[in-house]
Amino acid sequence: MKRKISIGDITMKQAADKAGYAFSFREKIELAKMLDRLGLSVIETGPIADGKTDSLLIKSIASAVQNGAVAVPLNIAEADTVETTWNALKSAAHPRLQISVPVSTVQMEYFCHKKPAAVLELIGKLTKSCRDLCADVEFVAEDFGRADKDFLPQAVKAAVDNGATIVTVCDAAGNLLPEEFFEMVKQVKALLPDGVKLGVRCSNEFYLADSCAIAAVRAGADEIKTAPFGNFTVSLERFVKILNVKADVCGVCCDVRATELHHGVEQIKRLCQTNRSKPTSFSNLSPADRADIQLTIHDSKETVIEAVKSLNFELTDEDAQNVYDAFLKVAESNEVVGSKELDAIVATVAFQVPPTYKLGSYVINSGNQISATCHITLKKGDQVLDSVCVGDGPIDAAFQAIDKVIGHHYELDDFQIQSVTEGREAMGETVVRLRSEGKIYSGRGISTDIVGSSIAAYINAVNKIAFEEA
Repeated sequence: MKRKISIGDITMKQAADKAGYAFSFREKIELAKMLDRLGLSVIETGPIADGKTDSLLIKSIASAVQNGAVAVPLNIAEADTVETTWNALKSAAHPRLQISVPVSTVQMEYFCHKKPAAVLELIGKLTKSCRDLCADVEFVAEDFGRADKDFLPQAVKAAVDNGATIVTVCDAAGNLLPEEFFEMVKQVKALLPDGVKLGVRCSNEFYLADSCAIAAVRAGADEIKTAPFGNFTVSLERFVKILNVKADVCGVCCDVRATELHHGVEQIKRLCQTNRSKPTSFSNLSPADRADIQLTIHDSKETVIEAVKSLNFELTDEDAQNVYDAFLKVAESNEVVGSKELDAIVATVAFQVPPTYKLGSYVINSGNQISATCHITLKKGDQVLDSVCVGDGPIDAAFQAIDKVIGHHYELDDFQIQSVTEGREAMGETVVRLRSEGKIYSGRGISTDIVGSSIAAYINAVNKIAFEEA
């Protein structure tokens, strides 16, 4: 009978540092869903660095991942890191807390600014605090390949004695040959009692990560960290192929859906590609990740407001009442009210503020033989501010020009255009959703010119952010 091993993904955790590409908020959620559908046992995120935004991201991923575990490392530089991380993660179907600590002398002093004895104390303290809250706790021994031969067993013991359910060793330097990796993994495996799993993460510095991972499996490793794209660690697709082709030799199996893997990896590669043309205001948009909302006039206020919250809006009591009143008017003529209608309602009646920025004028130059440009003028009090930008289309050029004027770029969470009247002079309605500090701000604009309605909606959302952050 083959031994079952777990395969995890570290794309979100290390992509920006190791592979040179980054994901938007919504792209991370989409990536997590793709990996979960492929049968990955563990999906890892980065630590909480930006409190509101990162906490909301982890909560969103936790609710999106139904089958695999969601693993979040502690930010060991923060005093309340265990509680903060757990509060964001605890709604996951299979939560896992990670304590990631260097075990080599050089990294202990450089990253932790601690001596070995203090590091051991830190490992024990954090592991115990995590285990008091979470049933699945992982101790990650960073740079174990350069660890002192006497210190590594002490670090593993400190973690296991305080409740770690899995110990992962990481060859950060990537300078071990497969046979060396095999021997070191075998030594660590011998330190673990029954019931405690052994995980492995390999650097691809010598382009030997896949070989080292197979060596680790043969030495008794229970979990392998991979990535579907990039050359910084074990290749998900190659590793699963090796396991399938050499199943008898390796003696293991996994839950990854091999028949769907190639198609899924190609989708993820397209999401990861850094050369998807130059960055634009629309670069952060990913396939729609909206709640399946279908409300009718018979739904209660509580149901309507819960639906609005599912779209990541935060409403005051006054705004909630205004939204519900507007919903009833729309529901009188619409048999079903969905997410698009709710977006428009929130943008129209919720969080109405005095405008910090007012549109002065805009001039668009665009055509099939020239790049689109926008010259925009905004008024801020008595100031007249203007900017000229080139974009990937007139709307992108306009949004970039506004960003340049206000001196800040906000993540574009969603962008919708629809006709609200018929005929050649039809009015177009645009709804823009911007994300700032983990919170959604919605703006709405109406015009016979879709560029004009888009500019109005963008400025409307920017004004709400400016008012709240003033």
